Amino acid sequence: MSIPALGRWRARWLLLLGMPICLLWGGSAPPEEGAFPTDPRNAVNDYFAANNAAARHGPDAQRAFLRRTQHPDFRENTCSLAGRTVTIDPAPRTLRRDPGFTVRGLHPSGSVWVVAVEVTVRRSGEVVGRQIGSKHLVSLDGRIYGFAPCPT
Repeated sequence: MSIPALGRWRARWLLLLGMPICLLWGGSAPPEEGAFPTDPRNAVNDYFAANNAAARHGPDAQRAFLRRTQHPDFRENTCSLAGRTVTIDPAPRTLRRDPGFTVRGLHPSGSVWVVAVEVTVRRSGEVVGRQIGSKHLVSLDGRIYGFAPCPT
């Protein structure tokens, strides 16, 4: 293969490889109303990191965190943790929208997302329960809200 032919070959491959990137970058839609304020996975990680930091400081700190981050439409729907703390470890790759989510038949304001999680419940520092499930978060007015857990 001659040098000019090699140059044309490289140019074609670069063009072919670059087209999908341009299409993805240039053809993306504007963010939806209620979208996470940053990368969704980062927002999820930040929310749960703050929850887990509050849990490490004890039941009172966690109760304050959960009250502060409870979805505004459902502020009266909180549970007593009865001296327990709840740490939540998400699987961010499972994050997806869940527009059909309701709480007692009511759709929360904002953009609803769901993520798979592992929940660990502790009382006085000792694990009393562990469960795998899902956790809903809502992006509303540039903030992330959740729904306080009710361990049983």
